[in-house]
Amino acid sequence: MTQGLAAAGCEATLLLKAPVTTDRLVAPLSGVAGVTVRRTHEEGLAPEAGQRGLTPEQAVELMMRLDSEDRFDLVVVRGRRLAIAASQSEQLAGRLWTYLTDVPQTVAEMNATAVSEISDIAVASRFLLCQTEELRGFLESAVPAACGKSVLFPPVVVTPDDAVSDGAPHEPLKLVYTGKFAPRWNTLEMAQLPAALAERGVPAELHMIGDKVHRDSAEWARDMSRALEGTEGLVWHGGKPRADALRLSAQCDVGLSWRDPGMDASLELSTKVLELGALGLPVVVNRTPMHERLLGADYPLYAGETTDSVADTLTLAADPDIYREAAERCRAAAADFTLERAAERLSGYLELACPSAPSGTDPERPLKVVIAGHDLKFFTRLAEYLTSLPGLDVRIDEWESLRNHDQYRSRELAAWADVVICEWCGPNALFYAEHKRTDQRLVVRLHRFELYAEWPRKLDIDKIDAVVCVSPYYAALTRELAGWPADKVVVLPNWVDVDQLDRPKLPGAEFTLGMVGIAPSRKRLDRGVEVLGELRRRDPRFTLAVKTKQPWDYWWVWNRPEEREYYERTYRTVQRDPLLAEGVVFDPFGPDVATWLRRVGFMLSTSDDESFHLAPAECAASGGIPAVLTWPGADTIYSGRWLHDSPKEMAEAIHAVVSEGRFDAARSAAKAEITENYALRRVCEMWTDLIVHGKVPASRDAAGAVTA
Repeated sequence: MTQGLAAAGCEATLLLKAPVTTDRLVAPLSGVAGVTVRRTHEEGLAPEAGQRGLTPEQAVELMMRLDSEDRFDLVVVRGRRLAIAASQSEQLAGRLWTYLTDVPQTVAEMNATAVSEISDIAVASRFLLCQTEELRGFLESAVPAACGKSVLFPPVVVTPDDAVSDGAPHEPLKLVYTGKFAPRWNTLEMAQLPAALAERGVPAELHMIGDKVHRDSAEWARDMSRALEGTEGLVWHGGKPRADALRLSAQCDVGLSWRDPGMDASLELSTKVLELGALGLPVVVNRTPMHERLLGADYPLYAGETTDSVADTLTLAADPDIYREAAERCRAAAADFTLERAAERLSGYLELACPSAPSGTDPERPLKVVIAGHDLKFFTRLAEYLTSLPGLDVRIDEWESLRNHDQYRSRELAAWADVVICEWCGPNALFYAEHKRTDQRLVVRLHRFELYAEWPRKLDIDKIDAVVCVSPYYAALTRELAGWPADKVVVLPNWVDVDQLDRPKLPGAEFTLGMVGIAPSRKRLDRGVEVLGELRRRDPRFTLAVKTKQPWDYWWVWNRPEEREYYERTYRTVQRDPLLAEGVVFDPFGPDVATWLRRVGFMLSTSDDESFHLAPAECAASGGIPAVLTWPGADTIYSGRWLHDSPKEMAEAIHAVVSEGRFDAARSAAKAEITENYALRRVCEMWTDLIVHGKVPASRDAAGAVTA
């Protein structure tokens, strides 16, 4: 991490927890430009710390003291106890980049206490750095606060330039293991491999590097120590500096990362596998979904559960052709985990967390911006972005409800602000229009909800600099119904967080249709069910996943007889039709949409009407395909290739894409379209131009044509 941050252009300070007893880990950082290593004990930075190192509380206190002397832009912490302590610091909140490893990785372990602790960490963190996609998905499903903050930071592989395998097996076959010696790492069983291979006519040596023997069981630790010191064919090198350990490994033939089956469910990826692969060695690993995605399902050196099965696998490695194939698979897998790739990832995260000041602003005299509204959930990411910009001082006026607010605070903010943004064209817009100064700019974002309400008719449009709508169709409708001047109504589309949604699809995703939110009835679940029925008649592999609250969760829906009758009729249809009964899955409503979308190939939009409908765009950003009925204005948001005139036509188009092998090409085109038009970064830039310069972008429809 320290080397990656330095390579990304940061000045990185590494704060050591404990006294330095060996320079194996610290020495490689001594010559890295931009890196400062603070030796806590040797410098006397924490006299109260014992020889075992800083406690989490002492570490946080020291970080805050150093931060007060010279403020850090970000603070990276690793370890659950340290992260919990750091999350309680108001001083560090918002700047924490928390690297999560020692967290619960099963549903049974993720109890209420763990959820509460990780929620606190997530709230205080700018990013949660997750080693694998599996860990990120699990955290987001279990901890809602982690959604939108979880990003990937896989293991980083740095190998010496002179540590390279010669690419062929030798006789005797040299096996190598580096790391700790522990029961679940099968290190005692590995010691039996030279003898087992000799029985199969394969001369072999086992080289083991490391000096940390786990002593949870005194008997096991004694047996492990005896095996290291007295097993024929086993060469124990003891502890070595990392670079020396890698050089020794490169002189061997096959790496070992064979573990107890109980570790197959781990959501972390072994750095040792990647390091050995980067050296050019094939590695014996357990067959897990993660390893299959990394190396391929047909990788030849998957381990079984017994020593004999591993010995059988290793006999394959003695074959030069199999050896070369396995070594190339491991080398190719390691290529995405280099220091250079880590620096690229970190540079992207740094750009998000520490953006530069917009042109025309002065961080010393920032533009004062107020965001006001009763429900800011549709504006949250935009507000976060604007708040992060140097040159802008952003304050939030969050109303208790549509009409209720702290009038004294609102008046104070109205007098303070240079620019006011009203999210929703409701009583908040009327209030700020009434209190607007002549040198102040007022922007109102109007949604479908307010368009037919009383407030737009009461709004003094002369006080408004811009009314923002999310689509050309609703902008035109707003001008028509409100009678406002055309140049006052502008289009800034909804945003899609392409970076967060861009995740690998799960196998079989092309057979899963998705719907998000099915209430009220104008969302037309019945049409989605009709599409599914048409598809299952052709291919029973198709299913419909519906991520939603149920209609009875909304009192204003369930109390209306016609709404209740609609859902009872639709659900009855699903229950009674054998073709549909096993093809519809309801998933809980929640913010873990990015994780859920990994299994969705097509997102259905079957509504009577929508102002924008974000779900198909989010699906496209995730690597899926929008499937949209032609509700009014759909053609100004999505290009014609994703639009369909009826559920039957939609089903036929979906079936054709899958059966004709066009799924990958179609989803690639959809992703490119959504990224170009609605990526979060692009929409944030449009809002910044409007706020800072009053610049209104030209409105374009999905086909790229400029609209009125």
